[in-house]
Amino acid sequence: MDFTIPEKLELLRKSVAEFAEREIAPLVEDMEKSGEFPKQLIPKLGEMGLLGLVTSPDYGGNGMGFLARAIAIEEISKVSAAVGITLQVHHMGCWPIETFGTEEQKKRYLPKLAREAIGACSITEPSGGSDVFGMKTTAKQEGDYWVINGRKCFATNSHIAETFVIVARTGEDAKGRPAFSAFIVEPDFEGFSIGREENKVGFRGAYSGELIFNDCKVPKENLLGKEGEGLKIALATVNRVGRPGMASISVGLCYASLEEATKFSKERVLYGKPISNLQAIQFLLADIFSYAEAARWLNYRANWMMDQGLPCDTEMTLAKYVATENAFLCARWACEVHGGYSCILEYPVQRYLRDAWVAIPSGGTSQVAKIVLARHVLKNF
Repeated sequence: MDFTIPEKLELLRKSVAEFAEREIAPLVEDMEKSGEFPKQLIPKLGEMGLLGLVTSPDYGGNGMGFLARAIAIEEISKVSAAVGITLQVHHMGCWPIETFGTEEQKKRYLPKLAREAIGACSITEPSGGSDVFGMKTTAKQEGDYWVINGRKCFATNSHIAETFVIVARTGEDAKGRPAFSAFIVEPDFEGFSIGREENKVGFRGAYSGELIFNDCKVPKENLLGKEGEGLKIALATVNRVGRPGMASISVGLCYASLEEATKFSKERVLYGKPISNLQAIQFLLADIFSYAEAARWLNYRANWMMDQGLPCDTEMTLAKYVATENAFLCARWACEVHGGYSCILEYPVQRYLRDAWVAIPSGGTSQVAKIVLARHVLKNF
C-alpha cells in the first residue's frame, strides 16, 4: 500500500497553487461583492489544462485523471471555492459526454470544452434535488427534435456555460415507473432561456441560476446515451464526478482554514505572547489539522479508485460526506481562533465558513449520504 503522491501530481499541485495565487486571488474581492464569475479567467483555466483534466487527449484534454483533478480543485479552492465549484461542475458537463456520448457528440463538444468553454450538468428542480423521480421536466420526440418543457434550479454555471447536460422525463418504463433521458443542450436552442440568478451566501462568484425550457427544440442527435438511460447517467455523474468534486473543494477549505488560523495565532499577541502559546488555541489547530487530513485522504483514496477503474460509489459518497462536514467544522474552529476578527470581512475565515455551509447540500445532502452509507453497512457488515 503506497500513499506516495506521484511526482507529476506534486508538480501539478505546485503549478496550480501558483496559478491560483497569481490569477485568481486578485479577483476574489470583486467576486464576493458582485457575485459574478470573471469570464476573463476561462481561457486561462483552459491554458492551464484545468478544463480538460478528465477529458481524453483524443478529444483535446490532457486526461490526467481524477486524482489529479482532486489535487487541482483542492488548490484552486484554497484561494476561491467559487472557482473550484465552477471547475468541478464544468467537469460534470464533460464526463458524461465522453462516457455515454456518440463519437460525433464527443468530437463536436469536448475539444472546445477542454480548452476554452465552460460546461454544466443540471438535474435539480424546484421539486427537490434528492427526489429524482419527482422530476417534472418532460421531453417528447416530435420529428427530428425532442421538445423539452420544464425548469431546472440551482444550476451551477448557468450564466456562462456553453453546453448543458440535462435530464428530463420521457415516459414510463416497463414497470410503469417514470423513465428519464439525458440531453445535450446549447444556450441558443429555440425555447431555451436562462432565468434568475441566485444571490447566495457562499460560493459568491459562481453562478447558480434557473434553466427554463419552453417548447425547447433539441435535435434528436443530442440525445445522450439511449432513451431511458437518463437516470443512470445522472446518478453516475453525481456519484463519480460531482461528489468527489465537492469533496475536493471542501478539502481545500479545510486547509485554507488551517493555514489562516495558524498564521493568525502566531501574529495575534495577548498578555505579551502569541495566542499560539495557549493550549486552547493549540487544541483548535490540532482539530483542524486532524479533520483536514482525514478529509483529504478519504478523497484521495476515492479518486485513486476511480482512476483504477474500481467500484467506488460508496467511497465517493463517504469522501463527500466527511469532507463537506469537516470543512464546516474546520472553518468554524478557524473563526474561533480569530475571535471577534472572524466577523470582519477582510479576514477570509468568514468566507470559508459561508462556502463550507453551501458545500454541504451541494451534490447531495449529508442525510442522503448517510442513507447510501447505511445501505452499504447493512449489506456488508
